[in-house]
Formats: sequence, C-alpha cells, structure tokens
Amino acid sequence: MNPFHRLPRLAVLGVLAALTAACASTTTQAPAPVAPAAPQYTSPITAQQLVGKWGLAAYHRPEDATRTEAQARQGCRQPYVINAGPSGGFMMYLADQSEPSEVVSKQVGTGPTYIGPADEPAGAQSDREVVRFDGQVLVLKWLDPEVAGRYGTMVYVRCP
Repeated sequence: MNPFHRLPRLAVLGVLAALTAACASTTTQAPAPVAPAAPQYTSPITAQQLVGKWGLAAYHRPEDATRTEAQARQGCRQPYVINAGPSGGFMMYLADQSEPSEVVSKQVGTGPTYIGPADEPAGAQSDREVVRFDGQVLVLKWLDPEVAGRYGTMVYVRCP
C-alpha cells in the first residue's frame, strides 16, 4: 500500500485525537456554593391574625390563668400593639429588648407552635410556645426557663 494513502487516514485520526484531548482537558466550573438551608417549618398563625391591639397580663402559677385573662382584658386601656413586620412576620418584643423585633409563628410537622425570630429553628431558646390561640386570646410561654421565671406565661386578649 502506498504510504501517501495512509496520510489522510492518519490526519483524520490525529484531528480526532486532538479534539478528544481538548475535551478531556477543559476545566469544569466548580459548583456554585449552596446557600444554608432555611428553617423547615410552617407558619400556622399569620401576621394578619395577630396585627392589632391586645390587652396583656402574665401569670406564674397555672391556677392564676383565668384571673389573668380577665386582667388582660383590662389592659386594653393601654394596649400592647402588634404591627406587621417588613418581611411578612409581625413585630413583638423579645425578652429584655427595648425595641420590637420581627417574629413569625413556627411549627415543624404536627408539633407545637412557637413564636420567635424567623432565622432560628422552631423551639429555639428565644422562642415562646403557643399554649393557646383562638383568634381572641393568645397565651405564650417562654422556652428559656430563666426568662419564663421573670416574665411568666403571657396572656394577650384582643381589644375591641
């Protein structure tokens, strides 16, 4: 066979080899950084359900709950105001804070409902557990035992 007839075949094989090598040596981009996972909870109590004026009182002993609810109704003379938050939550005071912070209601699965900062998992130390909510009365218990000892169980009664 004439060596010149092999030349086109060798040239084609050379081009294919060069292309294959070029594909293999291309750098691949590193995957984009993954953002931290957002807390996985639902918000069973909406801001619209809580925005408004509330009478507020607190108790430390469970047997005082009924009396405290009546006292909270009297608190409507100087109501605790819950406003809508800028990010879809609602504005409430956290323990020992002089300015309200935006909070949300949080629930994981069918577990308890909590109210606290949106960027913390449900049940975080700064959260309050929703003991009762019927649209007119909201009862919240602080999760931090030290805070609960100072503030007690908070009873909010919607003002007329």
